[in-house]
Amino acid sequence: MLEILTATEMRAREQVAIESGGVTGLDLMERAGRAVVDAVFAEWPELAQTPQTAAVLCGPGNNGGDGFVIARLLKAWGWEVGVYLYGDPERLPPDARINHDRWCAMGSVHDLAQASVEGLKVALMVDALFGTGLRRPLEGVAQQGLNQVAARVVAVDLPSGLCSDSGRVLGTVSNAVRAALTVTFHAPKLGHVLADGPAVCGRVMVADIALAAQAGGAVRLVAPPDAQSLTKAETAHKFGHGHALILTGGAGTTGAARLAARAALRIGAGVVTLGVPPSAQMEVAAQITALMLRRIEDGKTLYAALTDKRITALCLGPGMGTARARDLVPVVLRHESAPRVVLDADALTAFADAPETLFGLLHEGCVLTPHGGEFARLFPDIAARLAAPATQGPAYSKVEATREAAKRAGCVVLLKGADTVIAAPDGACAIHAAAYGRAAPWLATAGAGDVLAGFVAGLLARGFPPMQAAETAAWLHGECARCFGPGLIAEDLPEVLPKVLRALPDQAARASSRMSALLANSNPST
Repeated sequence: MLEILTATEMRAREQVAIESGGVTGLDLMERAGRAVVDAVFAEWPELAQTPQTAAVLCGPGNNGGDGFVIARLLKAWGWEVGVYLYGDPERLPPDARINHDRWCAMGSVHDLAQASVEGLKVALMVDALFGTGLRRPLEGVAQQGLNQVAARVVAVDLPSGLCSDSGRVLGTVSNAVRAALTVTFHAPKLGHVLADGPAVCGRVMVADIALAAQAGGAVRLVAPPDAQSLTKAETAHKFGHGHALILTGGAGTTGAARLAARAALRIGAGVVTLGVPPSAQMEVAAQITALMLRRIEDGKTLYAALTDKRITALCLGPGMGTARARDLVPVVLRHESAPRVVLDADALTAFADAPETLFGLLHEGCVLTPHGGEFARLFPDIAARLAAPATQGPAYSKVEATREAAKRAGCVVLLKGADTVIAAPDGACAIHAAAYGRAAPWLATAGAGDVLAGFVAGLLARGFPPMQAAETAAWLHGECARCFGPGLIAEDLPEVLPKVLRALPDQAARASSRMSALLANSNPST
């Protein structure tokens, strides 16, 4: 399991290891400090060749203790090291205080609050100020020009100023240290992949400090799907792989649904039918080949269509129109066959005035795929909390918001974005982070969300459970964009999917080697 931890979860992992008697807090601090030095030399090999100068900024907690270890190791390497402490050394935690005293036997400690680092130029700056322990904005510390001290900035666990659990910078964005390299321990933290995290973390390396993995409760990083799960049985016929019904809007508005239908077919649904109103029949018929067409004029004809037990999933919303959605969504959700359903776009906006009406109809076979605006229409109170300024940590996060929404809706919610979060009513949660080496900025194009809805619908039709369908669709959606690259338009996404599917065995092998491979690639924005 590729787990992503909160600060509390990470502390619990450390505490279990310490209480087991197999390791001490000092041992973990030593391992962390050594891992940072190793990562620095791996990232910038030239720094290992000749002794350089470094400024190590230590905070008032155990992150500062890691900093003292790093300073001592660099000093032993022959470096000239200046150490700056933010806080009172007498109030350091016990292990951090021991490492403070060990450093004092080698060099001096400057008071960061009194000794300005503005104008200081060194080969490396180590940000060991706060890490996962930040609870308030950096205030005056960040005003000293920390981001101008060195071209090479390495952050210990997290760049200071960034909330570990939400990825939001506390206070203003300018308050955060911008790292070229962030070295974290045991597992990524939520802050590395959510919100502002990728913009300020640079490259993220995950260092093994020999803590045991623990199952249960943690948010997961969406992994590449198992290629075997997406193959087709050699002896099955088309209906053996599901039948997806995608409802369109009227004439001139069918493009979004056609994109979703093409995506559902490409991802492996055996049959995909477009349900069209009379005004759009000729338009759709002239545009499709492998897709089927069925006249769905109103609730009565839709109800009749759903008596076909071969229909295993529906997609409602893309280009549907809010009036048509208000009429037809209840018919689908109340139908005794209870097919699996993806609701997107207009199928969500149609209930903005009375979201509780929709929530009363939803069942566990549903998947909602809102973008931020649609999410705010259905969950205005949750969205308001998420949009409120982050003034203290841990700040309210997109993970918390999506989990709360899924519990309220009673079904899986996929909240789109570069940091797509997928949550189920039972609290299960996963993040698909289109960041670092998996950045996919080309998805910012009209129709990309319709394709994602179609991917989910096709997988639901094939029998994937809702959570797995949403995760698999999100990963493949991002990978299609990365595979195609610049110039992408929504129509390209289903067409590049076969290439992505053929490459899945190699992708899975690379992802299983080390979790850090998913985060350690260069961030295109830095």
